Amino acid sequence: MLNHITPLILTCNEAANIGRSLASLTWAKEVVVIDSFSSDETLEVVAASANTRVIQHDFDSFSDQLNFALRDGGISTEWVLRLDADHILTQPLIDEISALDPAADVAGYRIAFTYCIHGRALRGSLYPPDVVLYRRDRASYHEDGHCERISLRGPERPLRGRIRHDDRKPIAHWLASQGRYMARERDKLLAADRRDLDWRDRIRLNRRFAPLLVFFYCLFGKGLILDGAPGLFYAFQRGLAEHLLALYLLERELQDEQNRSP
Repeated sequence: MLNHITPLILTCNEAANIGRSLASLTWAKEVVVIDSFSSDETLEVVAASANTRVIQHDFDSFSDQLNFALRDGGISTEWVLRLDADHILTQPLIDEISALDPAADVAGYRIAFTYCIHGRALRGSLYPPDVVLYRRDRASYHEDGHCERISLRGPERPLRGRIRHDDRKPIAHWLASQGRYMARERDKLLAADRRDLDWRDRIRLNRRFAPLLVFFYCLFGKGLILDGAPGLFYAFQRGLAEHLLALYLLERELQDEQNRSP
């Protein structure tokens, strides 16, 4: 099965992460990297891996970048393994994928993640499983708030193995990214019909409770209080992200009130 898979990675200034991701992909005949004109040492790190091929393409959105890769990236294998630069395949997962013999109707596989803080694995996170291994001709992407969503033509199956998510870029980079992401989440929530939102997003729209609920849920609901500093770090990250979203929602509400004033 491994011979029929091309790993696909999007990069933009990922020198802190990409080397560890590529080290878990030495089994692949070719790894396609779609780079958004990185200004750090990302391309030098990628070039050190003999099985990589880089295409530079201007970034518009994650979904557009991925659809470009699937359409124009020169991928010839039937299957694609879509990864972020901070995703690391574990050996049990590689072994499981290697042994797969997919039925003809199976379009993809959903894989869970182990979230890491500076290399230390957490016992839980809010990071959901995702379809990252799929047949190339049965997949496309669309935007959904601050991230992309896959549309898969056919059934998916879960895998037992896990991917390690281990982003080691500085916290300043995370803060800048979350500022952009939460602005998109605000626009998504405000544009939606509230009747179509699930209970989680309805709580987020309320603004008052979500930041603290997320923080304490991470610490106690996910058990991260037992993970020491890494667990506290992650809980603060997720709580802060929700605080940013609440601020964006309140800002829009205040702006609307000001615009309605005579």
